[in-house]
Order: sequence, then structure tokens, then C-alpha cells
Amino acid sequence: MQEPKIALALGSGGARGFAHLGVLRVLTEEGIPIHFLAGSSMGALVACFYGAGHEIHRLYTLAKSFERRYYLDFTLPRMGLLSGERVKEFIRLFTHNKQLEELHIPVSVVAVDLRSGERVVLRTGSVADSVRASISIPGIFVPEEMDGRLLVDGGVLDRVPTEVARDMGADVVIAVDVASNEHKAEIHSIYDVIMRSIDLLQTEVVRVKKQHAEVWIEPKVNEYSARAFTNISEIITIGEEAARKALPTIRNAIGQWKEFHHE
Repeated sequence: MQEPKIALALGSGGARGFAHLGVLRVLTEEGIPIHFLAGSSMGALVACFYGAGHEIHRLYTLAKSFERRYYLDFTLPRMGLLSGERVKEFIRLFTHNKQLEELHIPVSVVAVDLRSGERVVLRTGSVADSVRASISIPGIFVPEEMDGRLLVDGGVLDRVPTEVARDMGADVVIAVDVASNEHKAEIHSIYDVIMRSIDLLQTEVVRVKKQHAEVWIEPKVNEYSARAFTNISEIITIGEEAARKALPTIRNAIGQWKEFHHE
């Protein structure tokens, strides 16, 4: 019987994006294949690290040892507070300086061109440059210049890139949203202000995005800071729990596709 092509669309959300690892672990353990990955911001980083061939247990170890010093390289605030060179080298190191087209699983990285206002989907070129562009939170990171474009965080226009995942050839799209809105978000820093503003702007867009996914997973990570990079173990565990809860829906979506395409 023909098997469906399955894509995982991983959303933005800062440190909360470590929940994506928990989802990946459960899908892997349950034998649910992942043929394509699409990611915005933190989702792009996780997608590329996984696509580079790292085992889940290695990614867990890396995540739990992650510290903010890996990306804190302050610069004079012309277009952002952080230059982003430190995090780019971190990404380059752990993805073995690969190109997107060299990854074990096809990955699409989503960014936004500030000049044109358009979503940009990166499928070829340097993994480090592409992910650096996708995580460039406006006002925090200096935008990444690529091919004459000034690129920023993909979450600005496409928090959970379900359409991108579908366009890659997916029959079943599993979306993971780690930035669903809180009713009483705590705001303590400029980072919180910017991230909260982006999340609010995306509220209506995300409702539409749900129509492009067979499965929508929302790990309950709202109580954790998107910027602190603490409580990583708890965030990963919540991702695992959310994925396990979604397993019946995932298997049902796969079963329905097989039934429809049964010859």
C-alpha cells in the first residue's frame, strides 16, 4: 500500500521551541516517518539540527547544555542589539557547515525580507546563514543580508509554516505551535515586548494556518520564558507529552490518507 509523505512544520517561539525536540523524539520512537521539515525561527534551528543527522539523544544533551552566552554578542544598536555572528558559528559547527540541500531530510527555512515585506523560503544555501536569518528577531538581532535581501525572523509573517510544508510535497502535515497566545503574558524586557507583539500580530494568521495541517500540536509551554533558556528539560518533556496526546490524531490522519488512496 502506498505510504503518505509526512511533513513537520515547526513554529517560532524562542526557548519554548525546545519542545519541538520532544515532539521529534516521540514521532521517531513511534515509527512515524518524517519526510520533510519546515521551520520558522527556533523551529528552523531545530529542523536543521535534526536534518543534519544528529540523533535525538544528542540533541537533548545539546539543548540541556545550551546557554544564552552562545548568542549574546552585543553590537552598537544600528539595526539590532546582537550581531548574531556567535550564534551563526554555533549553528555552523553543529550542522557541520552543510548546505540546506545536503541535509538528510529536506528542510525549508522561513524568513522575511524587510525591504519587500515578503516571506522568503530558503531551500538551498548555507544552513548557518539561513537559520541565522530566520531567528533574526527584529530589534534584537541585526538582520541577515543574503543575495541583496535584508532578512529577519520568519515568525513575523509565518509563525507555523504549514503551507511551506505542504508545498514541499507533503500529504500529511503535522504542525507544532509553541507560541500560542497567553491571556496574561509577563512583560519584563524589550525582548518580551517584541516577541509578544509578533505573537499578537500572528493570532488571526495562525487560525488560517490551521486549515493547512491535518494535525496541530500545541505544547503547553506558556508559563516558561521564551528568552531565558532555562527549564529546558521541562519544556522538552511538555513537547513529548503533547506529541503522545496527538498520536491518535496523527495515526488517524495517516489512516484516512491510506484509505482514500487505496487501490
